Amino acid sequence: MDAITLEVMRNRFFAITEEMGAALIRTAYSTNIKDRRDCSCALFNVEGDTIAQAEHIPVHSGVLPWGVKGALKHIDKAALRPGDAIMHNDPFIGGTHLPDIIIFSPIFYQGKLVAFVGNLAHHVDVGGKVPGSLTPDATEIFHEGIQFPPVKIKKEGTIDPEIFGMFQANIRTKYESGGDLMAQIAANNVGAKRFEELCSEMGAELVLEAVTELENYCDRRMAAELEKLPAGTFTFEDFLEGDGVTTQEPLRIRAAVTTGGPRIKIDFTGTCPQVTGPLNCVRPMALACIYYVVRAMTDPTIPPNSGTYRRFDVITPEGSLVNAVYPAATGSGNSITCQRLVDVLIGALAQAVPEKACAAACGSMNGIQLGGYDPKSHSYFANGETVGGGYGATWDQDGTSGVNTHMTNTRNTPVEVLENIMPVKVIRYGLLPDSEGPGLHRGGFGIQRVLEFQTDEVDCFIASDRVAAPPWGLSGGGSARGARFTVKRADGRVEHLPSKARVRFQKNDRLYIETSGGGGWGEPAQRDRAALLRDVEDGLVSRERAASEYKCQL
Repeated sequence: MDAITLEVMRNRFFAITEEMGAALIRTAYSTNIKDRRDCSCALFNVEGDTIAQAEHIPVHSGVLPWGVKGALKHIDKAALRPGDAIMHNDPFIGGTHLPDIIIFSPIFYQGKLVAFVGNLAHHVDVGGKVPGSLTPDATEIFHEGIQFPPVKIKKEGTIDPEIFGMFQANIRTKYESGGDLMAQIAANNVGAKRFEELCSEMGAELVLEAVTELENYCDRRMAAELEKLPAGTFTFEDFLEGDGVTTQEPLRIRAAVTTGGPRIKIDFTGTCPQVTGPLNCVRPMALACIYYVVRAMTDPTIPPNSGTYRRFDVITPEGSLVNAVYPAATGSGNSITCQRLVDVLIGALAQAVPEKACAAACGSMNGIQLGGYDPKSHSYFANGETVGGGYGATWDQDGTSGVNTHMTNTRNTPVEVLENIMPVKVIRYGLLPDSEGPGLHRGGFGIQRVLEFQTDEVDCFIASDRVAAPPWGLSGGGSARGARFTVKRADGRVEHLPSKARVRFQKNDRLYIETSGGGGWGEPAQRDRAALLRDVEDGLVSRERAASEYKCQL
């Protein structure tokens, strides 16, 4: 296929996934999807390999093809019909955690199966022992909600009322989650329609030829980038702060990255065994981290396609933290462990291509799950949010402040929305001064959010990290300040929480959330005086910190 036609078809494929995302976000009911955009969409070939994916959530995008391929092992592909939609949320088939529900649909053209279209969306509740389903004290997947094997939620265009009824009978937020499920199905309808229109316009043979050619094109581009990496084996390790259930001891994650030639090998041998708490990852989650880091540190303009990752050889020891086996709890694997996997992979590749590396980011999605019963509305409420932090600095620029980093790409919940859907009052929301890692280029600043609860018996679940082991710097840059979580009771009592905690609030209690900044790059004393002065004038760096960390009297 000539280059111009291939480029036109590539953009058509990716436009389909972006339009799917727009449809899902605009028709969703929950704040988590319509405001925070905690969802991802993709297009797949008949084997479940990724053709194109929208620029949504890296951890979702990386596992989606494995979720589709895994489900195809459990269903009869020959029995699929136009208008079908398959749903599942089983991490061990291919996913992340139970609130992330995958729905994919076959695309037929002139009676022939030509592709699949699918999406993944995080639901605010899927049952389980607590509102919101995710709890840091889960010890098995049964604690984390209802499990769906691959089932047809829609059959030849009609929603299966029994499966939908079973879904709603096991969740607390029936209205929001029911609407979100319909939005996922609607998004797939949009994607299937656009792909069928493309086949009609361009001819199915040309479209399917472009699918194959795009995969080979992406493979060639990645092979060329891997050839540029210096040959060697580069190792790095980092730690998580316990599993939140049985141990507070550091949990090792180790990676050895071997480069040289048109392939790359990533070996996680030496990583600790799977744990009792919910920090476990299944293999597709580890693969998603690898896809993200290698693409970011070679050429991020290579399209995210299955061909892009064809030359990756990955070892994830079975039964380890990066390849847990059933029935391990996986609720915080993507929000905490995946972020540490990224740190470890960047730390290893920084030894090979330091100009492509950033210092450690805030190191966690800082998950805050709130739930309970609101007597004013006579209904259950649940809301989960990943509170942002600081990105690590690079050799040529400061880290970004107050954003979700690396494997997540969600937005925040606007204050007005949060106060409308939850019995809480937001007392403060802004960047956290003196939380950055100092350096020639400083890391980004973390976030401070203070919540005051307006009703009794609110369950809160904190799933975070980097409290005791803050994000590291590079090339002489300093570490950022670690995260902190503090409770101030209405009667004046103060409680300091660990990075993983379950706590209950009463009316007028306050939760102080302070997330980590990002690590710095380069010697702090070499920072540009004018840039440091701007941070001081903006109230982000104190004069005392400027003197002690940057060796500069202002």
